[in-house]
Amino acid sequence: MEFRKRIEELLNEFLETRKDLFLIDLKFSAGDDITVILDGDNGVSLQDCLDASRAVEFNMDREEHDFSLQVMSAGLSEPLSIPRQFRKNLGREIEVMLEDSSKIEGELSKVDEEKITLVLRYRKPKDIGKGKVDVEEEKEIPYSEIKKALAVIKF
Repeated sequence: MEFRKRIEELLNEFLETRKDLFLIDLKFSAGDDITVILDGDNGVSLQDCLDASRAVEFNMDREEHDFSLQVMSAGLSEPLSIPRQFRKNLGREIEVMLEDSSKIEGELSKVDEEKITLVLRYRKPKDIGKGKVDVEEEKEIPYSEIKKALAVIKF
């Protein structure tokens, strides 16, 4: 257990020096393969991953404890999981799968510590007569109702 705590401490010390980066996930396998997933307010460069890796590896003794370390950025396919990640994606289209397995897609317009707000744009039939009208509405979604959220990639 001391080994895992030391890795967490070293990562936190590194992140204290780099306020633009934040930890998304830290995984330890049974064979002490460590996976670190980082994200950043302005993205994560290869150099950022190297710096984080060195901050851990150069302060650990491999003679004392053998391990492998992989540091990577949260890719586009990684789900959004913390408010800071949602803030980074303000103004982008995201797809949210709710706990009841329904899906909502909209523009992320607001983020706070309890919920996100999406702007939904769609067409619906007119109340009177034929045809459809454009509708724009805001929907607040508490984090507790979000099963998975992904940024929508458009080409």
